[in-house]
Amino acid sequence: MRHSVMSVFLLAGLVACSPVPLGPEELAFQDRQSVVPQQAGDPYYQRAEEAVLDRAGPDREARAKNVILFVGDGMGVSTLTAARIYAGQRLGGDGESHRMAMETLPHAALSRTYSHDYQVADSASTATAMVSGFKTKSRVVGLRSGVSVGNCASGVGQGSDTLFELAEMQGLATGVVSTARITHATPAAVYAESVHRDWEDDSALAGSGEGCTDIARQLIDWAAGDGFEIVLGGGRAGFMPAEMADPEYEERTGNRQDGRDLMGAWTSKSAGHSVIFDRDGFEAIDFGQPVQVLGLFEPSHMVYDLDRLAGAGNEPSIADLTRAAITRLSQQDQGYMLMVEGGRIDHAHHGVNAARALGDTVAFDEAVATALALTSPEDTLIIVTADHSHTMTMAGYPRRNNPILGKVVYETGAMARAADGKPYTTLGYANGETGCRAADCQRSDLSAVDTLSNDYQQQAAIFMPSETHGGEDVAIFASGPGSELVRGVMDQNELFHVMGFSAGLVSPSGAAGVTE
Repeated sequence: MRHSVMSVFLLAGLVACSPVPLGPEELAFQDRQSVVPQQAGDPYYQRAEEAVLDRAGPDREARAKNVILFVGDGMGVSTLTAARIYAGQRLGGDGESHRMAMETLPHAALSRTYSHDYQVADSASTATAMVSGFKTKSRVVGLRSGVSVGNCASGVGQGSDTLFELAEMQGLATGVVSTARITHATPAAVYAESVHRDWEDDSALAGSGEGCTDIARQLIDWAAGDGFEIVLGGGRAGFMPAEMADPEYEERTGNRQDGRDLMGAWTSKSAGHSVIFDRDGFEAIDFGQPVQVLGLFEPSHMVYDLDRLAGAGNEPSIADLTRAAITRLSQQDQGYMLMVEGGRIDHAHHGVNAARALGDTVAFDEAVATALALTSPEDTLIIVTADHSHTMTMAGYPRRNNPILGKVVYETGAMARAADGKPYTTLGYANGETGCRAADCQRSDLSAVDTLSNDYQQQAAIFMPSETHGGEDVAIFASGPGSELVRGVMDQNELFHVMGFSAGLVSPSGAAGVTE
């Protein structure tokens, strides 16, 4: 279970600096008391804090009433460039000069995504860095680097307080949206602590996880403030006992072995708590009312956006979910903290399926556009970034506005061919399941292949059962109060401090830090 922040809150009253000074306007969040979180003694935390404070200067002001963190899972710079072209071409225009919503934000930087133990990190460690302010080991959620991966007992004394817990303690509304399972690594980092990211429900705890609490249960039992106002994503099998039939797919059942119906546990919290499963239930909710909604739209991940547009899933888009979340959270006078994850960009890349990765990136950008339309840069800090990259590349000298999913064609109109005499696509992967397995295998001839198909899998150089993450820096875009602190080349965990200081939730720890 995640530690309560109450003891840290009380301690902060003795050791923290006075609340961050406010601007001249009368703001609804003027009574916030910033605190020093329990992880403030971590060396990664302290270095990131120092970097952000140096950038902010002595006259910093907490001016962000609301904070929205958008995470495009696996959305590296090559994905952004390809998605920009894809989006423009899908609209019938010039793809190269198209501009995505996230690219209109006034501040930008690069984020260094390495974890404590890996040059190329995973989503658990990178999400933890963004919402808790320190770097930790890959595969670890919400715990510091002193843990041993998969060793339940090693998590003792390694806990942290996320921005969302600090927000709840100050009376802010909180929410998390993801197109992946809501217990998956990125959304889990908002509310859970786990020595292994795969411990999403109790069926995964057999043996090594005895004595720990699974991630789904941690969400339902989350004790911060009055709990989440809104949680929307996939992954309902982890909240259902194995004896319970899925509400949409009769042939499927839950995963839980402890017999607990966690969806029932959610609705039993109050008359205002409800659970929804599909678009019909989603549309029946008035998100302008003080409801607390758990939306679980698939047993596992939500469908890819290209498949949703083709009629699969009976579920809302990520833009729909974002609109609902902001509408609900905006009812809170004290402000709100929201994470929105485009989780399936990553999954399509792992399957060397660029079409679906780009489709989900465009859908993610539509969610960003929705947030920009619903909020004001005067009081809402919006940060758009990725947790890590992938190995997809763009290459080959295609002519201007050549279909981004197509085979490379030169400006002359001639088909480009590799040294083996065969055509190749602009997009490819360094590794993945389409790579050659045998030493003497030959690259497939794409001459008669429809590479524009949503199902086409790009060729890879090296065979891997699943394509891997990439380790290069990823982009950060930002607007609103505090966004000016997003510049240069930043360590990923600095984003916690940008958001925490800008929202008046986090106090500088001082050179000595704080011990638990």
